[in-house]
Amino acid sequence: MTVSDWLTVLTTTDAQEKAEALARGAVEARVAACAQISGPVTSVYRWKGGIETAQEWQVLFKTTSTRYAELEAHLRAAHDYDTPEIIATPVVRGSAAYLEWLEKETAG
Repeated sequence: MTVSDWLTVLTTTDAQEKAEALARGAVEARVAACAQISGPVTSVYRWKGGIETAQEWQVLFKTTSTRYAELEAHLRAAHDYDTPEIIATPVVRGSAAYLEWLEKETAG
């Protein structure tokens, strides 16, 4: 694989329990090798013509580019937001052993 073949994918949700369910579901489905939950964070955003402020939990998934479409589909199906944040960032460098593990865990 090349450096652009590994991704971190970020989403947010409004409750810790929802974040844990999204993380567990993606790892169980093998569309992500790992998911880390951070929060709460304060999000400020424009929605339906107004400025909103909300407490959210971030979930950062580690996956491969070949599994991205399935991870996105999983998140869209499992998420309760109208327009969930789903942002993928390429991994440009990483430990060879970790990236090998990531590939193995998402191959299934």
